[in-house]
Amino acid sequence: MRILIVAGASGGHIFPALSFLNALKDKHRQVDTLFVLPRRSIRVKMISQVHNIKYLSISPIKLHFDFQNFIAILGFIKGSLESLVLLLEFRPDIVVGFGSINSIPLLFFAWLFRIKTLIHEQNVYPGRANRLLAKFADKIAISFQESKDYLKVEKEKVVFTGNPGHEELKRIEKKEALSFFGLDNDKFIILVMGGSRGSHSINIFFLNAISMVSDSSQFQIIHIAGTPDYDLLEKSYKKLKVKFKLFSFLDQMQYAYSACDLVICRSGATTIAELINFALPAVIVPYPYAYKHQMKNAQILEKRGGCIIIDDRELNTNLLKEHIESLLNNPRKMEDMRLGYNSFPRIDANRILIEEVMSR
Repeated sequence: MRILIVAGASGGHIFPALSFLNALKDKHRQVDTLFVLPRRSIRVKMISQVHNIKYLSISPIKLHFDFQNFIAILGFIKGSLESLVLLLEFRPDIVVGFGSINSIPLLFFAWLFRIKTLIHEQNVYPGRANRLLAKFADKIAISFQESKDYLKVEKEKVVFTGNPGHEELKRIEKKEALSFFGLDNDKFIILVMGGSRGSHSINIFFLNAISMVSDSSQFQIIHIAGTPDYDLLEKSYKKLKVKFKLFSFLDQMQYAYSACDLVICRSGATTIAELINFALPAVIVPYPYAYKHQMKNAQILEKRGGCIIIDDRELNTNLLKEHIESLLNNPRKMEDMRLGYNSFPRIDANRILIEEVMSR
């Protein structure tokens, strides 16, 4: 069987696709796979381990016209032609898409040539690409039951699988996780991150907030800052009386999640899946340029008591400081937030996805 897997440029698309690909190859070694990404994709260690991978010249197209968008349209046309060539050369039995504009040409051509298709949606509110492709796809896999409300397709086409993005991250004993970072085991641990590329607003407001906390000796910090702010944060942290570990990017996220007590983060689909998997209380600041998706993702946790949401437009030093101090000094509230995650179903997303794909 020949399976083509296509994903978008960000970690939210790539990590679930890679998790599915690895699980598929472990269970069905005879399957021939091709993994397709846009050239602008983030580069992570896991991608370099994929043996059969191709890149397409596709960029996002905006809903207004300017010279940059004109270039993007030309890139989309070029990428579409590359997609057609890939499809004709590889001749897959099924195409599996994990969202983004990158997947549109391949899945459309697959539909045109009557090749089986399945799309996976990681967010609560489906992205534009998957909302469009849902009309053509043979099967639509969703990560949250609530996604059904936003898909105008026959119910029989939709299957609830969960998000496979977190399934390779296994919980580690807290003592071992703290030892990995060289942190003390008697302090409150805050994990700060802003998605696969970092978040400037979270980085700066958090740094300012902890500088104002009355007793910074109560906690330690793991901060995944992205590349642009790394040097600035490193200099600033050294002036503060707080133990920290700073990274531009971290591959071993299982250690960070297993070590921490509280997460301050965005609400991309993979982050949400990982918070659920590790049952971690969070202060979430949805990314303003993917506001509808990220807000609805965050609200899924808020509804169950697992997080506090701060609108990015309202984020400021004092507000973040208040939330940090409130949770730091309220163990009962933290425990209630952790217990809120118990209402999420525990399912093997990769197992269900593999069964769906292999039965096509």
